[in-house]
Formats: sequence, structure tokens, C-alpha cells
Amino acid sequence: MDQLASPEQVLAFWREAGPDKWFTKDEAFDQACRDRFMATYRAAARGDLNEWELTPDGALAVVLLLDQFPRNMFRGTRDVYKTDPAALLVADRAIERGYDKRVEPALRRFFYLPFMHSESLRHQDRSVAFNEDLGEADSIKWARHHRDIVARFGRFPHRNVILGRETTPEEAAFLEENDFRG
Repeated sequence: MDQLASPEQVLAFWREAGPDKWFTKDEAFDQACRDRFMATYRAAARGDLNEWELTPDGALAVVLLLDQFPRNMFRGTRDVYKTDPAALLVADRAIERGYDKRVEPALRRFFYLPFMHSESLRHQDRSVAFNEDLGEADSIKWARHHRDIVARFGRFPHRNVILGRETTPEEAAFLEENDFRG
């Protein structure tokens, strides 16, 4: 059985990767996520790491494992979204406990991304509010952009193909005009 990473190892890896890797398509980084953290991701997905949620860093590590790491580990497959609901629950509990305010500002945004990744307008509104409170112009811009898409379509049209959903003519026109891949 593969050894599980610790919360400290998850956060150290994420910090070291930095913004240049966090939001960029990079096959080598995706492979590193799979190689180093697949077993830990699976444990988090099963709910085996719930005790991590008792600290700000542990909760952040679980959110990263359930929300960000799948976007790298499973890029191009529907499994990208599989643990989004669990990530949202962990993030919501962590924010309720004030954990988002107890981690370094550069990583705070990752407590808010599960809300930005949700296709619920209520969650999108919370994402915008969290990011406005954070005060980073780029994060605010992306939060508003995501919210506007969900407000317009009730979902993210760029997910339709991978999730086997029909694309409406309005969504098709939007996708043709925009290169947003969320």
C-alpha cells in the first residue's frame, strides 16, 4: 500500500509549485501530483482524513487534495469534478471555524475555490464575497467571471462534453466566442 502524505507534505508541495504551476496546464506537474499524492487523494475522497480538518493547515490540505489536485491528476476526464462536493463541505466548515484567516494569504484563496468551482449561484455569490474580502484583484476578477457564467447558464458550459450534457445553442455560441476552460 502506498504511504500517505502528511498535511505538511501536501502544503509544502503546493507552496513549492507556486502560482506558475497552480493554474497552468503542465503534464509534468500533473504527473508529480499523481505520483506523490494519489494514495492520499484516495484516502481524502473516502473520508479517511477527517481528523486533518481539526487544524487550519490540515483542513487546507484536504481542500487542496479534493479540489485542486483532481484538476491536475485527472485533467480531461470527468473525475476532475468527482470530489468537488466533498471539497466544498470541508471548505465551508473550515471557513466557519475561521481557518481561512489563519493560513498565509497566498494560500487562503484555496479555501474559496471550491465555491468558485460550484455550479450553484449561491456558492458563486459566496465565492465573490470571499474573494472581495481577500482583496486580490485577479482573484476577484476570476470569481466574478465564474459567477457571471453560472448566472447566465446555470452551469459551466465548458464541462458539458466531459459530463455528457447537451450543449444549448446559446452555450455553443458562448464557447465559440470564449476560450474559458475554468
